[in-house]
Amino acid sequence: MGGVNRSEAGDTMPASRRAGRPSTEALRAPDRSRLYEQLAARLLDYVEVTGLRVGGRLPSERDLAEALKVSRASVRQATIALEVRGTLEVRHGDGIYLRSLPNDSGHLMELTTQRHRLPAILEAREAMETQLAALAAARRTPEDVAEMSQALDVMAADIEAGGFGEEGDRLFHEAVTRAARSPLLADFMAGLAVPISETRHSSLGEPGRPPRSLQAHHRILEAIRRGDAPGARQAMRRHVKMVADIGLLRWSAAQQDGEDPGLALADPGLALADPGLALADPGLALPADGRIPVVTGGHGLAGQDFA
Repeated sequence: MGGVNRSEAGDTMPASRRAGRPSTEALRAPDRSRLYEQLAARLLDYVEVTGLRVGGRLPSERDLAEALKVSRASVRQATIALEVRGTLEVRHGDGIYLRSLPNDSGHLMELTTQRHRLPAILEAREAMETQLAALAAARRTPEDVAEMSQALDVMAADIEAGGFGEEGDRLFHEAVTRAARSPLLADFMAGLAVPISETRHSSLGEPGRPPRSLQAHHRILEAIRRGDAPGARQAMRRHVKMVADIGLLRWSAAQQDGEDPGLALADPGLALADPGLALADPGLALPADGRIPVVTGGHGLAGQDFA
């Protein structure tokens, strides 16, 4: 990525308004290969050189972009990468804060715990959301399809504006869950709302990920729209596998604490042992003939539906 001119970096603020802002003198522009990773390293250098304490505020995204001679989008990718690792906290509308020191042993333990937890969350997402997508394809109404489409419009607009599309992503998956008309699965999804939000934030923060994620959601929607249950299941499975490819799981903790970097995921695809099983509980699997019982009137699934 090339540098940006001063107007793009936001050098329009009068000098008088810069008084009292954090200094950028300790920062230097990185080389251009794997830019966001180098920017993350520069930010860690800044923390060390300036002696910034936990809770301290870094220069704004605008000032960082100007000092490092890169675009604000590149700075945002770097701060997201460090936020995923738990080093920084980006408070929208407020600033960028140091959450923990890079060599904090307690923080490394927290990261290791999170790395172990995320694969289990993603496995649960694949199990439940592939089933929900298949059910939605069989039970959707025109109103359901309209809600999913509107959610993707929200996601697209946010991405176009430079955001990551998190709200539209969340609305889409909620619409799929409603269209499936399975109260029990809906309850399970509600119970996983917070950890699923973690995986969503981590995934959409990956460089270049939001547009790819939007395309994946459109493939899910089209399969549901045409009533293609196997296609919707497969499209959702591919989407969850893409979500699993996140920086925290790729990041090698061995650089910090000697841990085997391969421990996070034996198979980054997180495929189930038997791809034909949508859920660990065989009582919730589809019948052998592949037909999905249609539920009308907004009622839940009767026990015999999956027998």
